[in-house]
Amino acid sequence: MIRIKARAPTARGAVLPTAWGAAAVVYKFGCPLAEQDTFGARVVTGAVFFAVGTGLICHVRRGLLRELRQARRVAGAAQSVLLRPPAPRLDGLSAAAAQLSADRGASVGGDLYEAVVTEHGVRVVMGDVRGHGLGALGTVAALLGSFREAAHDEAELGQVLRRLERAHARHLRERSRRDHPAGGRDPGPPVAEEFVTVLLLEIGRDGELKALNCGHPWPYLLSGATVEPLTRADPLPPLGPFPLPEQLPAQPCGRLLRHESLVLFTDGAEDARDARGRFFPLPDVLREAVHDHPVSPQTILRRVFTALLRHSTGRPADDVAVLVLRNERGRPGVSRPGAREGDTCGSAA
Repeated sequence: MIRIKARAPTARGAVLPTAWGAAAVVYKFGCPLAEQDTFGARVVTGAVFFAVGTGLICHVRRGLLRELRQARRVAGAAQSVLLRPPAPRLDGLSAAAAQLSADRGASVGGDLYEAVVTEHGVRVVMGDVRGHGLGALGTVAALLGSFREAAHDEAELGQVLRRLERAHARHLRERSRRDHPAGGRDPGPPVAEEFVTVLLLEIGRDGELKALNCGHPWPYLLSGATVEPLTRADPLPPLGPFPLPEQLPAQPCGRLLRHESLVLFTDGAEDARDARGRFFPLPDVLREAVHDHPVSPQTILRRVFTALLRHSTGRPADDVAVLVLRNERGRPGVSRPGAREGDTCGSAA
């Protein structure tokens, strides 16, 4: 848990308020002008105390700004540890990711993402914790820590998801026990409102795609100038309200061919509204980004966030995270057939 401790006033910091206060006392009791009741004397007295008050306010404001800068540095450090930017290259895949917090002035939120290279392929997680800001930071840390271990340890994608479910439930129990008024007594099962949506992807060396989705938006597949959802299959319920089914086979979703890209995102992207209440047209923005020529993941991110901030007038209502993966491996001569071979989870490509 991250704690920001306010510093006690130092002797140096107390010099200026003491000096201003002493000046006011000396003027009030030691200056004959302060005892006079004329209009000019009252004006001078008011100006003196106004200057004293202004000086004290400016001193307090400087101290608060200093504490705010410290809090932002701590938040930035927390974000760099939790939401580490993915490596530019992941076993032949180029990657880029970015996150935007809905809390004004905050640099962390309730969205999570990670992409790691394992012996089972490149494994990716994208999630969205209910709520946003610092309140969701603990859940993000618990899930990402569990994924970074399970992605290497578990051979099956379903077992990785079970590890995430256990980590989420354990985190909620510990938090409820810590906050329970009975002082550590077990408060019972977590409330149903505490949930998180999770999308797990596995990209094999041959581009084979496997997925498990718990209530999260499906990513978009960018193939040439075409932008389509990776699949239209119904996802599982989010983690938290309901237990996972006993059988968790990963769903095959075809292959990610050379120069194709996947755009993973949280629902804050498509749910962002403009002043007239219209939703953000993410597929249209992606089509506009790739309609001329293939673009890098960094370019896609820049265009998406530029359009999103313009659409929402710079104030999105929810956290937004976007992760782009582009396949740069394979043979240049491979082309996409009319239907995605081996796609058994309902791809619309």
